[in-house]
Amino acid sequence: MAIAVSTVADTCAGAKRAARVLAQTDTAVKDAALEAIALALQTRVEEILAANELDMQAGHEADIGEALLDRLRLDSGRVDAIARAVRQIAALADPVGEVIDGRRLPNGLDVRKVRVPLGVVAVVYEARPNVTIDAAALCLKSGNAIVLRGSSSAAHSNAMLAHIAAEAAVAAGLPDGCVSLIAGGGRQELAELATQRDTVDLIIPRGGEGLKEALQSLATVPVIYAASGNCHVYVDADADLQHAHAIVINAKTQRPGVCNAAETLLVHERAAGQLLPALVHALADADVEIRADVRARDAIERHGAIPDLKIEDADEEDWATEYLAPVLAVGVVDSLEQAIEHIARHGSGHSEAIVTRDTSAARAFQLGVDAACVYVNASTRFTDGGEFGMGAEIGNSTQKLHARGPIGLRELCTFKYLVEGDGHVRA
Repeated sequence: MAIAVSTVADTCAGAKRAARVLAQTDTAVKDAALEAIALALQTRVEEILAANELDMQAGHEADIGEALLDRLRLDSGRVDAIARAVRQIAALADPVGEVIDGRRLPNGLDVRKVRVPLGVVAVVYEARPNVTIDAAALCLKSGNAIVLRGSSSAAHSNAMLAHIAAEAAVAAGLPDGCVSLIAGGGRQELAELATQRDTVDLIIPRGGEGLKEALQSLATVPVIYAASGNCHVYVDADADLQHAHAIVINAKTQRPGVCNAAETLLVHERAAGQLLPALVHALADADVEIRADVRARDAIERHGAIPDLKIEDADEEDWATEYLAPVLAVGVVDSLEQAIEHIARHGSGHSEAIVTRDTSAARAFQLGVDAACVYVNASTRFTDGGEFGMGAEIGNSTQKLHARGPIGLRELCTFKYLVEGDGHVRA
């Protein structure tokens, strides 16, 4: 196993050796290894929960906040869900060797464009121990070795999960070094990982803007940023208000501390008076703090709001904030175009939604909003590899090159051209 290698450079070098073997490993062997990992997780759940409890205790003592504690927390149900996700990934088609394009050239050469693994993928993430297994399973299925670097707040959980995954994978026939964990959490260690150009092919950070900024200043290895989610729901003038109510409640309250939760609600002026009073009361009942602009506050007060309903004034900073908490900024706009402009100015390119019965408005929103995932009459909470049929995802890319949206199996591959001739030489 490669969990206990002493230096970052040695860990990455071991992963590189493993990657060469993984690239040629049969699908059946990879799938058997994933099944072994899933079974080991379920068999050793008590060890996992004991390790997680150490992290939870430290998190409470450090007062890291409920949103981070929720991300950090494991229970038997969550561990079982992680194991199910591993099995779902095993059941997916192997992307390695898939022919993307193929043709015979006029000169008789046969050219095929096929998917191949990236090689060594390093995943840097914050207090989400489930990422340890999700990322490992996706990388192994796609023929990549993985180097994991979690945060100190989840140190015990990550160490136990990585140890279990590496041990099970190697016992099932995958090469030593296929799953590696870099312990600790210091900036010097991150800098060393981010500069391993000879051994690491890609880094995927999954965390807040601080992590992104740290890597931007350090990395010489290519990076795909699974970045922040300042997500919006826009309720159009011609919206089904029952649908709008349900979608906003789900997008904000189903799990507020995740990147695909809505942070801002925009409502067309013609729908505000009908929608907002009942909606803000439902949000308040769910302990969501409302930060409204003047027009939203006026619509709420003029249409039957209870006097003691607490609403804060929204300022410019609120529109740009990813709260990751039960807080929602609410604004009223004059038009679809104004909503699109607001999203362009403040959104992070993650997930944006429109609620409307007007197909032309829906189409204009789809074309006008620049984001990885654009929804019509659906909650932003669906931006997830599992929900998209990918089994899981390493993160959600807000970039435009190579991978955008959920990073799944195909996004962990590149391609090569295989060219076959019969003594061909170029004239």
